[in-house]
Amino acid sequence: MQQKKEGFVITKHINACALDNRQIEELTLDDPYTVPYRGIYAVCDAKNEYAEIIEHSNCYSGAAWSLYHYAKAPLILKARPTGNMIRYLVKTGTSKLELKASVAAAGIESVLVQGDEVEITYAGLGGGGVGATRCRAFADGVLRYRISESGGERCAKGTVVIPRRDRILIGIDDTDSKDTGATWTLTHNIAKELDCPEAVYLSHALVQLFPVPEKTQNCMSTVLEFGCVDEKAKTKLVETLKKALLKYSASKETGMVVLKDFYAKGLYEYSTRCRTERVSKEYTLRCAEENGVEVILDGNGVIGALASLPWFGRPEESIVPGTEIKPFI
Repeated sequence: MQQKKEGFVITKHINACALDNRQIEELTLDDPYTVPYRGIYAVCDAKNEYAEIIEHSNCYSGAAWSLYHYAKAPLILKARPTGNMIRYLVKTGTSKLELKASVAAAGIESVLVQGDEVEITYAGLGGGGVGATRCRAFADGVLRYRISESGGERCAKGTVVIPRRDRILIGIDDTDSKDTGATWTLTHNIAKELDCPEAVYLSHALVQLFPVPEKTQNCMSTVLEFGCVDEKAKTKLVETLKKALLKYSASKETGMVVLKDFYAKGLYEYSTRCRTERVSKEYTLRCAEENGVEVILDGNGVIGALASLPWFGRPEESIVPGTEIKPFI
């Protein structure tokens, strides 16, 4: 009996293209010494005492250099990478930078909240000065900027004004069935479509839960993080995401919860329990109410959805069973 061979279906073709000498000679760069950031976002707490400056890079090596040097600035409480974004948790205010070549060559000098805007001042030496000025001033979403001359041996300074944002955390679980779907893919695709200047899609994290018998396979929930400029943007985001879940979910037990806060400070213990033992739905709903979490869809998936909230922006840690969640501040 002849076995049927599996075949490959070619859907895309790669066209080879070699640069000739004429093309190389005609290469023109409009701004050879500027690599604009894709975006710079400022998420603030309710009292504007803390902010998280999230920089979306177009050149990760340059952003990694900034991470190393900026982390030494007095205002920075924590600094960490998440994919091609660098996140700086800062105490708002002004500080004095002691810049030193190769050691502490650039940093954030001030973060000031003025109504619905945030003013960030950067400073840097040499190439760090280019990053502190032109690279950040030309980022998408920057409302206004002031920059000095930069490059070479100069010490340069730049100030950018960007919208003040509130953090919106959306926990989701149980959108798939035994036959179809995956919560992490559906949630990312919906979030990507909803990404806009008023509600920026900041992060997506998969959270490993305790493997209960009702699981489809891997027992993972998802938390989405957005930065919204006002209440109108928040309301529209939540309503549209809910409709999309109802349209595309393959499960009748989908859970969706929303927390409008700087971080999920009251849910650490609850999340740890969900990752180590079975938790009841009644306990979940009680914890949600006590912590100001809005339950949008109350299927059994609400248990894992609530547990996902503290893990926003920590996708490398949240997937590992038993990992202890560290305090945000």
